[in-house]
Amino acid sequence: MIARRSLLILVATLLSVPVAAETAYKCTAANGRVSYQDAPCPARAKQQAITLAAPGPAAPPPPDTAAPAPPPVAVTMPTAAPPPAAPLPMLYRCQKATDGSLYTSANGQPAPYAVPFGVLGAVSQPLGSVYGLGGAGASAPELNRGKVTAGLVANNYVWVRDACRPLDARETCEALQQQYDDNEHKLQQAFESEQAPFVKREAELEAQLANCSGH
Repeated sequence: MIARRSLLILVATLLSVPVAAETAYKCTAANGRVSYQDAPCPARAKQQAITLAAPGPAAPPPPDTAAPAPPPVAVTMPTAAPPPAAPLPMLYRCQKATDGSLYTSANGQPAPYAVPFGVLGAVSQPLGSVYGLGGAGASAPELNRGKVTAGLVANNYVWVRDACRPLDARETCEALQQQYDDNEHKLQQAFESEQAPFVKREAELEAQLANCSGH
């Protein structure tokens, strides 16, 4: 039993050695005691060589068949692109022919319109000359007393046209900003069902104002 245990210990020891020992020796002494060792037996002992199989290379670990999980990809939320810049529109500063008030227009040639001659404030002739019947009015208004009626004055219209000039870049940007502010005020005051045209106009003005950074 002791001899067998010694053999197992020797074999285990030899197998644990990094450099494989291929030969073990069974030594039987004169008194019958058996021992196992990796060196040859003493001369007085009976020796029996035992050939051990060299341990093969360690089996490689089984390949990992599961594909590695791809690294997480950071999701970047797209940012809203700024509206593309639109060229500055051609705007005009116009003066009304009737009262001289100023307004901004996209039309530099507004259509003529008829107004009563009296509203122009440019009458230099006596009323008898301007509104006299038959085109032969007298210079003395009293001669036309009772003949100049409201209908007669209202029917004496003249054609006029507002005078306009183009705005430069700075003036155009100022006019666009004013239009933007007016549109924003209307947008905030409008019901939700009425906001669509103001939202559209807002986008148009923002695109045009993008060219005003240097003005």
